Amino acid sequence: MRFSAAQTIEQVLPEALSRRAQPLAGLVDRLVNGTDEASAAQRTTLVAFSIRVASAAIAFLSQVALARLMGAFEYGVFVLVWVSMIIIGNLSCFGFHTAIVRFLPQYRERGDLDRVRGLLLAGRIFVLATSTAMTALAMAAAHFGSSWFQSYYVVPFMIGALALPMIALGDTLTGTARANGWSIRSLGPTYILRPLLILAFLVGAWALNYPVNGVTALVCAVLATYLTTLGQLIVVTVSLDRHFPPGPHRTELPLWVSVSLPIFLVEGFFFLLVNADVLMVGALMRPDDTAVYFATVKTLALVHFVYFAVKAGVAHRFAARIDDTDKSALHDLARRSVNWTFWPSLAMAGMILLAGPLLLSMFGADFGRGYPLLFILAAGVVLRAAIGPAESLLTMSGNQNVCAALFGGVLAINVALNALMIPVYGLYGAALATLIATIVETFALYQLVWSRIGVRMLVFMPARKTDR
Repeated sequence: MRFSAAQTIEQVLPEALSRRAQPLAGLVDRLVNGTDEASAAQRTTLVAFSIRVASAAIAFLSQVALARLMGAFEYGVFVLVWVSMIIIGNLSCFGFHTAIVRFLPQYRERGDLDRVRGLLLAGRIFVLATSTAMTALAMAAAHFGSSWFQSYYVVPFMIGALALPMIALGDTLTGTARANGWSIRSLGPTYILRPLLILAFLVGAWALNYPVNGVTALVCAVLATYLTTLGQLIVVTVSLDRHFPPGPHRTELPLWVSVSLPIFLVEGFFFLLVNADVLMVGALMRPDDTAVYFATVKTLALVHFVYFAVKAGVAHRFAARIDDTDKSALHDLARRSVNWTFWPSLAMAGMILLAGPLLLSMFGADFGRGYPLLFILAAGVVLRAAIGPAESLLTMSGNQNVCAALFGGVLAINVALNALMIPVYGLYGAALATLIATIVETFALYQLVWSRIGVRMLVFMPARKTDR
């Protein structure tokens, strides 16, 4: 028996209040019980967002604890190396984890289970092979190129590289779960379980009187990543076996790779773009400065997570609707995703700016100097939210090549601006460079979606070309 908010209100509230509350109750019923595309996407987005909210709180508190345990310098070493590993691990998939999100819903809609099974198996083998090769390259670079960077990064970098195969496999499993609309199995392991395990292992190391530094923290991160990914592998595999019975595999690796490589450029450039300022601060400034900047960025994580939650909820639905002759459902979903992204992002940015001094002081006394940076960075995040998951719509509609070129250009602008502005303005230079690059990215993506797909994917704007 399904829950009905409308019936519950009729039974509980007086008649006058019940009539007033019916529109809201109807909205709740459509969200909870609706079978249309928008309701299903909203449910997935809300689940994803709930996980992201929980993970934002967990990530923030765990980062506070890590900073307190290690101190700003060692925390800065850990941050730079671990962020680098997350980026390299994601790039090691070469876009295959997102190609799964594009192809699997299409094959499932057609009932082509042979290709579904082939895609899932090939994806795991492919990313394990490429990420293992990347591990070897990363360790060789750390060993033979140690003279190019500070000595306190060498050993942590080599330890962190051991996590690359599991980071890449975890991203592939996350993409598989996203393609099936399994938000908890997609986001829970990476965004909730892994940070909790890292913190638990580090606290255990502290209790056992191990030195609490960047090296120890990275050992804990590697162990946590292996446990998280292997657990996710078991859970996702069991779920797949329930939905897709055993049978023959049809593998079209050349096709999948040809599509995944442009997606790799889009995702890679975007991932680098999101983290370029942290990496540039780490390369050009001291670890304690990196720690302050990363803490400031992490404080805004809840705002970022709105965008990522919406993206997780709609990307696979964009892919499923691409082959429709009538594009109205696709266009309507794209427009809705903009509102789902912008308004929560705006509200949360305001709340975080109000609570910023308190939040940053939790990391330590020196971290309060990052508060003015919050205003600059928040402006960029809210502006970017005004176009929703525009690049997901482009990628899922076959426009991944031009999207990759766009992100590549914006990334080059971002890196160049950081290189020019950080030596002059320090952390403020990094924040301003990121804001300028975000402005360029936002308006370029808007124009691209408008010209290629015909959707005005910008808040406050009319929806389609036919609306003019």
